[in-house]
Amino acid sequence: MSERIEVGLRRVPDLDPGAPLPEGDPRLLDHIASEIRASGPMPFSRFMAIALFDPEAGYYTGTGTGPGAGRARGPGRAADFLTAPESHPIFGWAIARRLEEAWTDLGRPSRFVIREHGAASGALAVGILDGLRRSGSGLLQAVRYQPIEVSPAAGAAFATRLDAADLAHFVDPPDDRRAPGAVIANELLDAQPVHRVEGAPDGGLLERYVELGPSGALTTALGEPSTPALAERLAAEGVRLEPGQAAEICLAIDAWVGTAVAPLERGLLLVIDYGYPATELYAPSRGSTLRAYHRHRVHADPLVAIGLQDLTAHVDLTAVERAAVAAGLEPLRRTTQAEYLAGLGLGGLLVGLQAEPGASLESYLAARSAVVRMLDPRATGGFAVVELGRGLPHEAAPARGDRSR
Repeated sequence: MSERIEVGLRRVPDLDPGAPLPEGDPRLLDHIASEIRASGPMPFSRFMAIALFDPEAGYYTGTGTGPGAGRARGPGRAADFLTAPESHPIFGWAIARRLEEAWTDLGRPSRFVIREHGAASGALAVGILDGLRRSGSGLLQAVRYQPIEVSPAAGAAFATRLDAADLAHFVDPPDDRRAPGAVIANELLDAQPVHRVEGAPDGGLLERYVELGPSGALTTALGEPSTPALAERLAAEGVRLEPGQAAEICLAIDAWVGTAVAPLERGLLLVIDYGYPATELYAPSRGSTLRAYHRHRVHADPLVAIGLQDLTAHVDLTAVERAAVAAGLEPLRRTTQAEYLAGLGLGGLLVGLQAEPGASLESYLAARSAVVRMLDPRATGGFAVVELGRGLPHEAAPARGDRSR
C-alpha cells in the first residue's frame, strides 16, 4: 500500500486509485435532478449542501438506510478520512493546555463552556477532557463541554464514546447562554458549501453550475454569478482571478462565525483547518481546491458517489478573520498546526508516555507515528491554526514557550 500525500490536505492511504467509485444515492440524485428541472441549473453551493446535509440521505446527516448503509462515514480509520484527534488523543491533550491558558487569562471563571462545532464521534472532546484530567487541571471543575453536531448518528456516537471514557458528566446539551469559554472548529469549515467560480475573459467572474446533460446525467457548466456577493467578496479581499482560473468561494463562513461566537461572552475562537489567507488561496498557481474523500481515497470529482463521499475545499482564512472581527473578536494568532502543537509541548507529552505505568512499546510507537503526522507539513502539520479572542490579552495569544523539552 502506498501513501498519497497532498500538501495541506489530510494524509490518506491510496487504497486503489484505479477502483471505480460507487454510484450516488438514488434519493439524492432524484432530489437534485427534480430541483434542476424545476428551477434550472443549480449553483454548486446548493448541490454541495444537498450532498452533505440532506436530512434523509446527506453524507453527514443521512439516516443510513440507503446505499452504503452500515458503513462508517466521516472521520476514522474505518471511515473515509483520518483527522488528528482520531489518530491519537495526544492531540486533544495539547489543545487542553491552550484552553487552560485561556481560562487562566480570563480569571478562572467558575463556568467555562467549550462549544465544539462538528464534534463528530467525540475524539477531540475525549482528548481535551482526558488531558485536563491527566494533568490535574483546575479547569476540569469549571468546564462544561457542548458538542454541536448536525448528524444524529454522530451525536449518539459522541455520547457513547464520552461515557466509555467516564467523561460524560462534563457534557451539557448545546445552549445559547452567554458564558466565558471557547469555540472550537477542527476540520469543520472546509465542508461548508462553496460556490465554484472562474475568472472571465473580460476580467469579470463566472460561476460553475450543476445541470442535467442530454442523457440526464449530472454535469457542470459556466454561467453568470448567482449573486453579486461572490465578486464583492473577492474585491473586498483585493483578489482578481485570471481568465480561466478556477476557485471556490464560501459565503457561508460569515453566518457560521457570527452564530458560533454569539454565546461567547469572553474567550477563544479556535479554528484548525486546511486553508490560506485570501491572497495565497486565490493565487493563479493554486486553482481549484475542491476534493472528495471516500474510504481514504482522495479525488476531485464531486459528481460521483453523491451522499457517500465527503466534499471539501480549502478555507479562506481572511474571510474567517474578517467575519470574527465583525462579530467583535480580535485576532490573536495565525500559524501552522505543527508550530502550534510544538509550542504547546506535544513533544514533551510524547516523551512522557514512555514513563507511564503499563506503557508498552507498541502503544508508544503508535503515538509517535500519530505525532509525526500531526507535525508533518505535508500532512496535517501544514494545516492552519487561527485564534481570535474576546476579552483575552494579546500577549496570551502565543502558546507560552516551547514546552516540548
